[in-house]
Amino acid sequence: MKKILFILLLAAAGMTSAAPTDIPLWPEGVPGQRDIGPEKTGDGYTANVSVPTLTMIGPAVDHPSGTAIIICPGGGYVRMATAREGDQYATWLSTLGVTSFILKYRMQEFGHPAPLQDVLRAVRLLRSRAAEFGIRPDRIGVMGSSAGGHLAASAGTLFDNPLGRTGAPLDAVSARPDFLMLMYPVITMQAPSAHAGSRKALLGKTPSPENLTLMSLEKQVTAATPPTLLIHTQADASVPVENSILFYQALTKAHVPAEMYLLEHGGHGMGMRAGLGTSSLWPRRAEEWLRERGLLTPVPVQ
Repeated sequence: MKKILFILLLAAAGMTSAAPTDIPLWPEGVPGQRDIGPEKTGDGYTANVSVPTLTMIGPAVDHPSGTAIIICPGGGYVRMATAREGDQYATWLSTLGVTSFILKYRMQEFGHPAPLQDVLRAVRLLRSRAAEFGIRPDRIGVMGSSAGGHLAASAGTLFDNPLGRTGAPLDAVSARPDFLMLMYPVITMQAPSAHAGSRKALLGKTPSPENLTLMSLEKQVTAATPPTLLIHTQADASVPVENSILFYQALTKAHVPAEMYLLEHGGHGMGMRAGLGTSSLWPRRAEEWLRERGLLTPVPVQ
């Protein structure tokens, strides 16, 4: 318990033991780039993104695990809760020996499939430069919260979809994550459990039936979907807990290893907030899951 509280205090203070490094996602030019005005930041949020990046935060331990996690903050595809669902998670993961990469992705100003292209490009970039970043190419996971959870789950189900390719040489590199960690994720785009705001921001006011089905990710799970951890609460009044349940059921049907924690307390966007009873201890459950899968055991970098 003391360890969890210590991590929460570090995260709340925005403290990390390794200086962050920004990595351009599309150095050759962002696909479909257009002028949408300046990026907006403040109060822990980021919006109006036109130049996607990865912010690398290295491990704060002597023996890094070699595991990397791409973090997708939530915000309904309108903005990103960069501090609460990006920096704090990276600080916690740093203490576990994990190298984190916070993804700054395109949102409503570009719409589908720009976010999918960004997250798959992130996986491909890390896998192609794994030795440079001190990570294993077979230990790259994606973690996301809320709409960021939808983006992370998109990476785990649509990694081979043609919409995620842009014709760049990196398209030849596998974009399949090795595991997923989904925090109160948006999953379905269809009633009655859809989050209407995320659907509108990603797919527009009148999405086609084809896009509604494609981006209802419980319908896209296959045996190739990576092992997944899901965490959600009953008290979530914004994204119904049924989203996680639908995804878990699909994973189980496809025989994909999955673990799900449905907790009582904690509204939507709880992040790593203390004072929520057992819900505040989700980092402990996540650490156990990572450790059980061998992802926290240090291995040589190839």
